[in-house]
Amino acid sequence: MSATTTTAVEERVRARVITDDPLYRPIPVALRFVPAEPLAVRIVFPAGLSPEGTENEWVFPRALLEAGLQAPSGSGDVRVWPCGRVQAVVEFHSPEGVAVVQFDIAALRRFLRRTYQPVTR
Repeated sequence: MSATTTTAVEERVRARVITDDPLYRPIPVALRFVPAEPLAVRIVFPAGLSPEGTENEWVFPRALLEAGLQAPSGSGDVRVWPCGRVQAVVEFHSPEGVAVVQFDIAALRRFLRRTYQPVTR
């Protein structure tokens, strides 16, 4: 007997931190999906970017990321919107401030597609 399940997904992508500086700083980011939390996605920033020296993980609804690739979405700690045809912006709000990060839409769409791919065991 075979059962259809979705496996964990991790995709490594390059993102750009948007600042006042005209030169952007590319950073490696992990996009993660865990089947135990089927409605959520995670964006994980490397330890080198945080003052504490630890990974910084943001968990938010997968539907927010999907919607934000089409039109501005979100109103809380995470907001997503398209920026032209090939880029999307994700804005993270915390007590320490706001981080604005730009991603290639193709990478985000590829990741989202993989979160829906069933695997037969």
